[in-house]
Amino acid sequence: MLDKISLPVSRRHLHGLAMAAGVLGAIWVLTSWIVVGTPTELVMLGLGLLGGAILLNILNDWRSGFYLSLVWLLFEDLARKYLSNNMYIYFGKDVLIGMTYLSFFLALRRRQAETFRPPFLFPLSLFFWLAVGQMFNPGSPSLLYGLLGLKLYFYYVPLMFVGYALIRSERDLHRLLVVNLVMASVIALLGVVQAIEGPTFLNPQVLAPELTTLGRLTRVAPISGSLVTIPTSVFVSGGRFGWYMVLTWLLGLGSVGYFLLHTRRGRKTAFVSIAVMAAGILVSGSRSAVVWALCNTIVMAAGFLWSAPWKWGQANRLLKAIRRTLLLAGLGVAVVVWYFPTAVGPRWDFYSETLSPVSPSSELAWRSWGYPVQNFLLAFENPLWPYGYGTGTSSLGVQYVRRLLGEPPGKMGVESGFGALVVEMGILGPSLWLVWSGSLLLTTWRVVRRLKGTAYLPVALCIFWFAFLVLLPFMCIGMQPYQNFVMNAYLWLLVGILFRLPTLGTQFPHHVSVAEHDLASRHAIAFTGGK
Repeated sequence: MLDKISLPVSRRHLHGLAMAAGVLGAIWVLTSWIVVGTPTELVMLGLGLLGGAILLNILNDWRSGFYLSLVWLLFEDLARKYLSNNMYIYFGKDVLIGMTYLSFFLALRRRQAETFRPPFLFPLSLFFWLAVGQMFNPGSPSLLYGLLGLKLYFYYVPLMFVGYALIRSERDLHRLLVVNLVMASVIALLGVVQAIEGPTFLNPQVLAPELTTLGRLTRVAPISGSLVTIPTSVFVSGGRFGWYMVLTWLLGLGSVGYFLLHTRRGRKTAFVSIAVMAAGILVSGSRSAVVWALCNTIVMAAGFLWSAPWKWGQANRLLKAIRRTLLLAGLGVAVVVWYFPTAVGPRWDFYSETLSPVSPSSELAWRSWGYPVQNFLLAFENPLWPYGYGTGTSSLGVQYVRRLLGEPPGKMGVESGFGALVVEMGILGPSLWLVWSGSLLLTTWRVVRRLKGTAYLPVALCIFWFAFLVLLPFMCIGMQPYQNFVMNAYLWLLVGILFRLPTLGTQFPHHVSVAEHDLASRHAIAFTGGK
């Protein structure tokens, strides 16, 4: 019986691995073409063929196709900055994600996937209809602004349902965690190399005008005058690289806890990834990445101790996870400091001179409280603040809409996420945001509490904390973290996965077969009402 079940599964996995290897090989070849300056037409043809292959795979099997579209999502910036910020590349990820939605919907119709009803759907729908209504705000210059805003706010929300259906068993959860760790390691390593080699690595000699400032940003330490080049890795900006490091560091911490509690498979990958990501955060030049990585480590360590399943004797494993994580992070930092002190020295000057409370040029208090509050209050200086200027008028990427319409640069933007909501939707904007995000966080926290004492808790806790950061603290800093397509896509994908975790069953002994485990998972799905 087990052989009959395992054989199709093995063939399907082999097909998925072969397809993934082929796509990664194609990406490697195309990246080589881009770097050596192959004619744009040939590169675009190769990217088109690659995108077409991914689309066909998505229609054939939305699960394996999703992983391929995730790779595209993370690496498309690399092609975009070498191809003069080509907008066809920019919207490529949206086409692939859209086809994933279509293939997933067809699978639902054929009863080949499960779905659920989010408890916070009603408050989220209130915010959605407010955004739709604000598209027709008389203060908005064009409907294009509204379409941009709707895309940034809601396009990746269906990934919540995709993530829920994607994880059918612990094997699927393990695969997703390992894939994310591998991609994070590659991106972090490229960022480290770029910080050492300089901005000419993984950057063309001439960037598109709108990407020049983002791709070649240099910061100056206020006291020592040390120059710090900000690496972008595969992205078009150092800010996106820094935020991605914050996300993957959290996922890495959750993965280490899960692997140490439940399985030996994936531990080495997680440990290597932690070391590489720690080095990437150190050289990122992003103060937000450094500060939030430290905060997240403390929060996750406290959460691990709170959730330790003492009655099963697993607390020592979580303590071991904390200890090993700190040791490996220190090892990754030590290697970079030892072998590349000239790359680390200016960054250390920059961090210490601008973050240390005893430094005369410290910006810690101002950037964490004074500056966000000032920008939030600045939003109320706009004459239309009670009802706003319309959805998308203060969103990320608005410069492209202005360029398309031939409009001059706007003056409505503020560096506060809640302030941007006031500018776009008036006082109702931040009010409904707090309502739906509070509902989401409350329901996800209930899921975390249900998983206390299980091997899934580290993953659940890191997802909840990531959602909390993106929806509340990061919104005080600005709208960019939420509207950043990488952060937004992962937010909704992970929320769906969090709601799926309780259906995976209780802790199974290592001798339980995969077939029996999947059968138990299906019974758990039926018991919890999944359809």
